[in-house]
Amino acid sequence: MRLDKLLGNMGYGSRKEVKLLLKQKAVTVDGIVVKDAAMHVKPEVQHVSVFGERVHYTEFIYLMMNKPPGVISATEDLHDKTVIDLLDPLAQHFKPFPVGRLDKDTEGLLLITNDGQLSHNLLSPKKHVPKTYYARIDGVVTEADIEAFKNGVVLDDGYKTKPGELVILKSDTVSEIELTIREGKFHQVKRMFEAVDKKVVYLKRLSMGSLKLDETLELGDYRELTEEELAASKNINQ
Repeated sequence: MRLDKLLGNMGYGSRKEVKLLLKQKAVTVDGIVVKDAAMHVKPEVQHVSVFGERVHYTEFIYLMMNKPPGVISATEDLHDKTVIDLLDPLAQHFKPFPVGRLDKDTEGLLLITNDGQLSHNLLSPKKHVPKTYYARIDGVVTEADIEAFKNGVVLDDGYKTKPGELVILKSDTVSEIELTIREGKFHQVKRMFEAVDKKVVYLKRLSMGSLKLDETLELGDYRELTEEELAASKNINQ
């Protein structure tokens, strides 16, 4: 990889800014000052430094976000703030995107990455990746609803959902539940409850496959996946 491309990819600036770093003798490769932007390096094995700080080459970025309400799951929007707007400039430099979507008013787990293959695997209908949500429901949720979800409910467009696993945490005028589904139709959780004449008033995603929301993350905060979390997400086929 060209040296200027490596440094640019890692957020050290535009090609012009990288050339200025080279001119300032700020860049070394294996301890030797380098001024040639076109020099080819192997970042996996060679020691590239800027102002004495090692450049750790990363091709992909994997972030877990606790998505806040009022923010949309998109890379850009003319009217609303997006989850990408919440990232720092270095993270944005990798041109990441959200894996799937959470509704604007929905909170919780959102994976953000620039790894298209991982995103495809997690979203592929063939994989049946489970997603678990916590919700508050306007209405008394009953055993009959558990049975209905287990058999699949018919949505407003005539589509019959795959079986969902509904757990009642609290049954009252405002009920609390957890629901696990293995597909991702538009507004699916809300529409499933509408199919049994109830309304979702609060929705939060807790998990996606083996990836569980880090409850220490405040709304709008994010962190990189741990090696264990990433490995488990990549082994979704196994």
